[in-house]
Amino acid sequence: MNNDEVIHAGKVVLRAKRMEDAANDYAWRVDEELAALDAAAPLKQPFHQFLRSYQESFEYPSPWSQRFGIDTLDGKHIGYCMCYDINLAFGEAEVGIMIGNREYWSKGYGSDSMVGLVNHMFTSTSLRRIYLHTLEWNLRAQRSFTKCGFNAIRSVKRYGQGFLRMEISRDRWLEIREEKLAELRREEIAESKNPSAAAGQSPASPS
Repeated sequence: MNNDEVIHAGKVVLRAKRMEDAANDYAWRVDEELAALDAAAPLKQPFHQFLRSYQESFEYPSPWSQRFGIDTLDGKHIGYCMCYDINLAFGEAEVGIMIGNREYWSKGYGSDSMVGLVNHMFTSTSLRRIYLHTLEWNLRAQRSFTKCGFNAIRSVKRYGQGFLRMEISRDRWLEIREEKLAELRREEIAESKNPSAAAGQSPASPS
């Protein structure tokens, strides 16, 4: 994905990661609650060290991953998503997502982002299967992924925790693609008409 390319996906826009994302990404990585949802320990390194490694990820990008910032339609950075461990020989890759801004939880921003990511990866690559691992107790995330077309496959133990592996195949995506993209178009129209409702504000509320 070129730096000037964007993916429109309902309430959100996916675009290439950039250095300006570092401060938000760091804040989300050190947050204990967000780290727990990501099955990770909160980041402990100082920001200046994080920034150095962040810069290196742009200078030496991995050919086996694609990373995206998640913005609202009015340009607010609210999270990130990625496709990694891309294995074209086996035709599969893993995806992950973080909506770091809590004001945008449980409002469809995560599922819109994931639908946009899945469509992009199946459209732009030869992948035959996309999978993810979500914590067994995170039922909210599982409902969101199911809404996007993922199916539960099996329980998996990783890093001493229980995960649910979920997958979507290219064939399955092609079956539901038009339906999901139509949903995104409807949501984009509704969001563009009433963007102030995104973070729980009424149209008359002060910003």
